[in-house]
Amino acid sequence: MSKRTLVVGASANPDRYSFIATEMLKSYEHEVYPYGLRAGKIGSAQIETVWPTGQLFDTVTMYVGSQNQESYIKPILELKPKRVIFNPGTENADFAAQLKQHGIEPIEACTLVMLRTKQY
Repeated sequence: MSKRTLVVGASANPDRYSFIATEMLKSYEHEVYPYGLRAGKIGSAQIETVWPTGQLFDTVTMYVGSQNQESYIKPILELKPKRVIFNPGTENADFAAQLKQHGIEPIEACTLVMLRTKQY
């Protein structure tokens, strides 16, 4: 079952985990919306620089460090995804607590590992 996923912190640099995750999500047939501060491409996917207001997402996967997440908290809460994955290096206890208060599941895990182990 496809889980529409917002990749926050998407990068066109093939060495970045957000790039690898976007490609892997597509290979596992999930619909992906890569969002980043700079336009670019990840394979055939365009990195969007406009926040996807009013769209529906099952999952948000974070590739932005906790020190740079403040501006994303309210917009992510407004999207009301089912879950937010905090990949290694993006963990944020305060944000996770806010997600729980809004009925959104925070998960500290690696998107790549979740996909490979069929836990996604």
